[in-house]
Amino acid sequence: MKTTIEISDTLLEAARKVSRREKTTVRSLVEEGLRKVIAEREGSRNFRLRKATFKGNGLQSQVTGAAWDQIRGLIYEGHGA
Repeated sequence: MKTTIEISDTLLEAARKVSRREKTTVRSLVEEGLRKVIAEREGSRNFRLRKATFKGNGLQSQVTGAAWDQIRGLIYEGHGA
């Protein structure tokens, strides 16, 4: 599809330099840029949870099979109300 856009002369010249250097077209640079901006704004980036593992021997015997309220009680034991 053809369309017309107005951009600054300096931006167009910079795009032309990049397109010559990379042996591509200004059109493909514009398309690439638009795709990146749209993907970023739509939140299409995949979220990656950082690795947060640690060495240990698994659950302590007192929490194996315990209910959450018991585990929470052990966590906060001696730390306030």
